[in-house]
Amino acid sequence: MHVNPYAQNLEKTRANHQPLTPLTLLERAAMVWPDKTAVIHGTQRRSYAEFYARCRRLAAALAMRYVGPGDTVTVMLPNTPVMLEAHFGVPMTGAVLHALNTRLDAPIIAFQLDHANTKVLICDREFAPVMREALAQAKVKPLVIDYDDREFPQSNERLSYLDYEEFVAKGNADFAWRMPDDEWDAIALNYTSGTTGNPKGVVYHHRGAALMCYANAVSAGLGRQPVYLWTLPMFHCNGWCFPWTITALGGTHVCLRWVRPKAMYDLIADHSVTHLCGAPIVMSTLLNAPEGEKRPIAHKVEFVTAGAPPPAAVLGKMLEAGFNVTHVYGLTETYGPAVVNAWKDEWDTLDGPEKAALKSRQGVRYPALEDLTVMNPETMTRVPADGQTLGEVMFRGNIVMKGYLKNPKATDESFAGGWFHSGDLAVLHPDGYIQLKDRSKDIIISGGENISSIEVEDVLYKHPAVLACGVVAKADEKWGETPCAFVELRPGTTATAEEIIAWTQQHLAKFKCPRHVVFTEIPKTSTGKIQKFKLREMTKDG
Repeated sequence: MHVNPYAQNLEKTRANHQPLTPLTLLERAAMVWPDKTAVIHGTQRRSYAEFYARCRRLAAALAMRYVGPGDTVTVMLPNTPVMLEAHFGVPMTGAVLHALNTRLDAPIIAFQLDHANTKVLICDREFAPVMREALAQAKVKPLVIDYDDREFPQSNERLSYLDYEEFVAKGNADFAWRMPDDEWDAIALNYTSGTTGNPKGVVYHHRGAALMCYANAVSAGLGRQPVYLWTLPMFHCNGWCFPWTITALGGTHVCLRWVRPKAMYDLIADHSVTHLCGAPIVMSTLLNAPEGEKRPIAHKVEFVTAGAPPPAAVLGKMLEAGFNVTHVYGLTETYGPAVVNAWKDEWDTLDGPEKAALKSRQGVRYPALEDLTVMNPETMTRVPADGQTLGEVMFRGNIVMKGYLKNPKATDESFAGGWFHSGDLAVLHPDGYIQLKDRSKDIIISGGENISSIEVEDVLYKHPAVLACGVVAKADEKWGETPCAFVELRPGTTATAEEIIAWTQQHLAKFKCPRHVVFTEIPKTSTGKIQKFKLREMTKDG
């Protein structure tokens, strides 16, 4: 029998095998660059030594409240230093970070608090009114900590007697924080808009988060010590894992509480920002800013965007304004971007239409993703690489989620056949690049936010005058796409578009509500199924 000499007496030990985690990357950054500016927020500056100390203080203060493995710490925060501290301080206790989408309404927040079994809640005072309403509806009764942003004070009434700064001050800056027992341990929980019912809780592990640090660095061309502007909300897939990525590189986090054109131009110019990420709406905001709010940018800024590929005209304008755009694609279940349109130098010489066609493709797998392809979901065979045959985008690798929290059925379905099923329809080109063609999930992506069309339809069906309805995405110059509602009224009833929109606003967060309402007979199949492809065609008519 052949004996493998490389497997003999060569075992895993503490000396040669440690769990992968992004937490050690902050420890390293504080050792290598203790005096370098890690965080900028308004007039506030914090070095890496201070950043590390504050994260350890937060972890220590949470541990004093018996927060540890298996617990959930929920945060409702904008892109402020506290959000960055939570990305390290919370998992340093072994607990899981759950960052809430700050645009959600009270019922969805209450659902998430209960589903996550939130033990501690840190909330910015800007969001106190909706959070107060959510806490009244939730079954859980977490420890609530208020965050007062001294740089941008908020006047809403406090939720709690506990102030974040006072809470953190009680923690020990030399706290011996906890390494994960296993890199498979959960580090974060993010909820995704489902096509039916309540959103699903996507669980990330330390291994995936650590690998994304390296994958982001390579795919976004971050280089050494980048200066990163926080336009992408950190509640979106943990900011695509960039809170950990930028820290790993000893970069500077430039916080931005609100995405406003003047603030963006000022911060980019004043701090020589090198990189930022965001939905196409951020590009529109920059390009359409009043001339008085724009600043000349003397250096090249890398802009990483997801969502619908930017039109060639927009890419041209971004280049003129000083931005080089990289297009990525991913899902909450893949830690954010897991596919990148890796640009090749030889494509620069192509004419406009050819170059635009190549730019419109989603691209190839991230370095940390083991496999990416397009398959027939029924036969689980790869489609021909002909750029024509439609199939479902499938992912496999270490930057795919652990699964859906407390939802084994949905987890098993999404991992059927040993692949993560994205629900997105695409073609595979001969060079291996994929290109999205449609979404089999009924999701509308507006300004980077996921909106379930079925959730909107459920609200519309409760209106007494609505007989049938269908909600689809309508192209929008500013937001990328917005919900468009097609409504068929009951005989003998009347309603206006304004009334329908107002009805949805009573039951949904404002960003989920239709911007357009069309009264028409809803097209259906012979079995009564609504033909959404026809509705999508109708949105192009006006």
